[in-house]
Amino acid sequence: MRIITANVNGIRAAARKGFFDWLATQNADVVCIQETKAQVAQLQDPLFHPEGYHCYYHEAEKKGYSGVALYCKNEPKKVIIGLGKGFEDADSEGRYIQADFEHISVASLYLHSGSASEERQNIKFDVMSRLMPRLKKLHSQKNEFLICGDWNIVHKEIDIKNFKGNQKNSGCLPEERAWMDELFTKAKFVDAFRVVNQEAEQYTWWSNRGQAWAKNVGWRIDYQVATPGVGQTANAATIYKDERFSDHAPLIIDYNFAL
Repeated sequence: MRIITANVNGIRAAARKGFFDWLATQNADVVCIQETKAQVAQLQDPLFHPEGYHCYYHEAEKKGYSGVALYCKNEPKKVIIGLGKGFEDADSEGRYIQADFEHISVASLYLHSGSASEERQNIKFDVMSRLMPRLKKLHSQKNEFLICGDWNIVHKEIDIKNFKGNQKNSGCLPEERAWMDELFTKAKFVDAFRVVNQEAEQYTWWSNRGQAWAKNVGWRIDYQVATPGVGQTANAATIYKDERFSDHAPLIIDYNFAL
């Protein structure tokens, strides 16, 4: 089973940069996309419904903002748009979509960024506090779970180039990293990338400022977060950097798990 997650920072812009040409060569079973920045009505071109996939979008109410998508080679038994009751604020921003298959559920998540303002950081903390109990409950489901996407948080010092210089910046705050600790310990989820790759300087996002990309001054904030039954079967992981479709790089993970 091959899963790709990619924050495209505008799906129409990524299309112009060759994202869909590349995707056609990847043979992915499920593709999780974040930050589509488009309304469904703007994505009627067949390009945005790639051949061989069942395509599902969750748009934000605000035009040109946020939005997530799922492309599934096999038709899901059920597609859930949004997190539902108690998350109406996040759902109005198009941040979650989930496909349920026979033995696994795969979701595309775009967790809030708090970098724009203190108000947005407080909203991010609020959503995180509501999300953790929901995530812990997933272990009681009979299905395995894969929640893929832009979590907008680095987990450890190894996951960011300039750890000391970012201690007070959103995405690297001690409270955020402690939340990720809880996700991968008490909540018993697996960081599937780290099952395969424990190396430093493995980043998925680079600022457009300075020469961050050229110097590999990056952050690893895109994850495939899995329940152990699927996460521990990860056997290959690639951060694709040969082409640039956005300020994030696609994360590709192969699992020894039948969809």
